[in-house]
Amino acid sequence: MKAGWYSELSGTEKKTWWACLGGFTLDSMDSTIYSLVMPILLSLAVLTKSEAGILGSASLIGSALGGWSAGMLADRWGRIRVMQLTVLWVACFTALTALCGDFWQFLFVRFLQGIGYGGEVVVGGVLISEVIRASYRGRVGASIQSGYALGYAISLAVLPVLLNFFPQQIAWKLFFLIGIIPAILVWFIRRLVPESPVFLNTLNANNNKNTNSPQNTKTNKITEIFKPKHRRITLTATLLASGIFGGAYIMITWLPTYLRMELGLPVVSMSGYLAINIIGSLIGPFLYGRLSDKFGRWKTIILFLLCQMAVVGVYMFADISLNITLALGFFLGALQGGLASGLTPAFSELFPTSIRGSGAGFCASFGRGFGSLMPALVGIFSSQVHLGYAMGGLAITSYLVGIIAALCLPNVTGIDLTEVN
Repeated sequence: MKAGWYSELSGTEKKTWWACLGGFTLDSMDSTIYSLVMPILLSLAVLTKSEAGILGSASLIGSALGGWSAGMLADRWGRIRVMQLTVLWVACFTALTALCGDFWQFLFVRFLQGIGYGGEVVVGGVLISEVIRASYRGRVGASIQSGYALGYAISLAVLPVLLNFFPQQIAWKLFFLIGIIPAILVWFIRRLVPESPVFLNTLNANNNKNTNSPQNTKTNKITEIFKPKHRRITLTATLLASGIFGGAYIMITWLPTYLRMELGLPVVSMSGYLAINIIGSLIGPFLYGRLSDKFGRWKTIILFLLCQMAVVGVYMFADISLNITLALGFFLGALQGGLASGLTPAFSELFPTSIRGSGAGFCASFGRGFGSLMPALVGIFSSQVHLGYAMGGLAITSYLVGIIAALCLPNVTGIDLTEVN
């Protein structure tokens, strides 16, 4: 996918793009390790299928709390400082997962890892939205989601290498230890990327007013998104994110297990099928970004959701060959990546600068939190019905919720975010 917009970006815009892309890539690598290791943990009887589903949801619930918390901190401390903190947080708790030996230990560490991951995604999305000019915001903001595919690809490439040299009992632990690598990105962010000028201008303007005490200002920022002026937007956008992430997390969490345990694919073949899915996830954000800049955020999201419903329906309910499964995996990844790529930048356009991190953080993160219930439900329902039926039925239901919410949101595509508001 041609990204001609990159040559048009300023030096600051390019540095910010690379920082956000790198953070998303390395955090994605850490978060996808679990889904790839899950079949190994099940085969070693470290976890049951129901426990595995709960752990997938625990991380996502943590990301909900982390996203909103990081958004509020970013509104007070700055986007860059909070991004540094979240990258370090994810790296450390990913590495600590290697020391887990039972379900409760996994639950505790996965929840804390999710807090950092949710925070990094939200703050990165807000930062890129404020720094990139309006005419390119959809394309550039969506493109950082391709970091998810890159991180997934890194994880997918590393696992077979580890399994080739180490037994499963040791390989999965080493896999998690590799998660400390994202800490290197903190140096790059601290040294090269400037703070959002929109945030700095708003902070200076608020300081000059000096009409509220620090405590009252903090309270106002926490509750402002729930006041009548913003309440409908906050709740509707959260519902949209819940539908999109609910369906996405079902596929992300359970697809490796479905391919290996239901279709009987060995690790090497499963890696090939997932690689096609990842290629789609790499391309999808670029396609979404271009369409959203041209036709609007919500129209493009609805189009992607309708297409995703069709793909999931065929993927999970139809009797198809492995070759068709491979082809559909590409579209599954492209649509999934495109949908996830546009949410935080689109939500950033719905809120004023002073509460942008809090508002976008709450909608995206609590959408993840509510959506995170879906992988656990798949684990429960799959004990009664075929895993593919549980995945397909719950995913399509989630996408329908997203379509209804998107129809109720105002179109503010390309609104000027550089003004202090």
